[in-house]
This record gives sequence, structure tokens and C-alpha cells, in this order.
Amino acid sequence: MAGPRFFGCLLLAGFASAVLAADSQEPGKGPRFRSAIDLTTVNATVVSKEKGLITGLPREAFDVYEDGVRQTITQFTNERVAVSLAILLDISDSMFGNRILEAREAVDEFVTDQLDPEDEFALLAFNHEPRPLTSWTSDRATAARVMQPLKPSGATAIYDAIVAALPFVAVRNRQRAALLVISDGADTASDATIRDVHSALLRSDAFVYAVAIDAPARQPINREVNPSALREITDQSGGRTIVVQSTADAVTALMQIAEELNSQYLIGYSSAKAGDGKFHSIRVRVRDTDYQVRARNGYVAVPRQ
Repeated sequence: MAGPRFFGCLLLAGFASAVLAADSQEPGKGPRFRSAIDLTTVNATVVSKEKGLITGLPREAFDVYEDGVRQTITQFTNERVAVSLAILLDISDSMFGNRILEAREAVDEFVTDQLDPEDEFALLAFNHEPRPLTSWTSDRATAARVMQPLKPSGATAIYDAIVAALPFVAVRNRQRAALLVISDGADTASDATIRDVHSALLRSDAFVYAVAIDAPARQPINREVNPSALREITDQSGGRTIVVQSTADAVTALMQIAEELNSQYLIGYSSAKAGDGKFHSIRVRVRDTDYQVRARNGYVAVPRQ
């Protein structure tokens, strides 16, 4: 079986021709934003004890620590920053029947009605291997068109899909980058391990959300979704996992994710450790409050190329 590196190359090759087409369709977008660790950026979501989103806080309210040392915040905004969102949709056997229909409708509604007009998205379907459906695009009508022919088949390789998508996410048109995984089963077919996913995310500035469909009625072809494994991935990156009971409930979950994307803070600082190739922990807090901050918990300072 081919490994995750092969799938990463396959995904990038598949996206390459689509990216050229997208560039010709969207002139004037300017050069792509290339992520680098010279300026360490952190997307932060702030919530109250009651889990309500806290917005409008000033720069002075935040402290950022790298390896336990407080950093000087050099860039900050509490206004919405456009996002490049890669949507990874499970099309394995277990998504048969109404599940795939409802999932397609939920994704279409999400990109059409809930993403900000300045955002761009890319669609990737996956079963035992990833299948790129679009490059980066702002054309909302594209989603329904490319998802319509999808037919569920095969096993579930969530980890391979995430690892394969990250190199593409690193070269994008918007400053923020996020992945959204929608799946109703546990990973059963990846060559990559959850440790590989952790390692890849530490070298990326993308944060990850997951909608885990934990349907009460199980099928023999489906292994029960594993929210704990998904949380290991999403929480590390600053995102989160939302568990729903059906694909129909995914609409509500996607609305919550859209609200968070609209309410995040973007914080930047210059690290003295830039490019040293080592892991560095990150902690973000809001001073003098009991607010909870969701942000990535660290990164590997990859030398800039």
C-alpha cells in the first residue's frame, strides 16, 4: 500500500492543474501567502465559563508564552481575518444513502451561506485515499457541482487525508488556514499514524476542526467514530471536535464553526528560536479573567525556504 508521502504528492499533483485554472479565473488576488515561522502566528478563540464566545478584547488583554517565556506581541487584530478552509469529506462505505446526501447539503449550505465572502475554500473527498475535488476557490457554486457525483465506497483514512492536505494549505491566498474534517467513522485505512498527524501539524500554522458523526444506528461496514482521537488532533492545533448524532445535525455544528471563524483573534510575535528546527510550546492567556483560550499548543520552528 502506498504511504502518506505518496498520497501527499498525489494530492498536490491533483491540485496543481486545478490551481492554475483557479488562478486564471481569479485575477487580481495577488501572490499567495506562504506560511513561515519567522513570525509566529497564533489563532486564538476565547470563550467564557459558559462557553460563549468573547470578542473585542484588546491586545493588552493577552499574554503569549513560548517555552514558558513571555513574548512581545508585535502583530494583533481582533477583527475578522479571511481564511483559507480545506474541507475534508468522508466518502467511505459507511456514508451510504442519506448520510452522503445530508453531508453534501450541509457542506453546500456552509460554503454558500456561512463562510465570509472574503474566504476561500477547497474540497477534498477521502475514503482509503484522498481525492482532490477543487483547488482554492471563492466560487460558492463549485461545492454542489463537484460533490454531486460522489458515491461512498472503501475504507476510512482520515490521517492520510490530513497529512496530504497540509502541504497544499501552506500555499494559499488568505492569511489564516484551517482544515475541516467531516467523518462518521474511525480511521481504518491510513498508513499515517496519529503521531504523524501531530508531527505534520506542528510544522503548519493551520488549525483543525472536526465534525464527528456518531450515529446511534451502527452498520457492519462502519467502525464507531473515535472522538477522542479526533480531539487529540484538533485540540493540539487550536480547533475542536464537535460530535453530532446524524449528518443532518452537521448543519448546526458547521454553523458553530462558522461563528468561531468569525470571532477569532490573530496574534503574532517574533521568536528568538526562529528556524532552529526544534519544538517550542505556546500558551496564550487572557489576563485577569477565567476565560478559556483555544490556541495551538506549540510548533516546530522549520527553517524558512
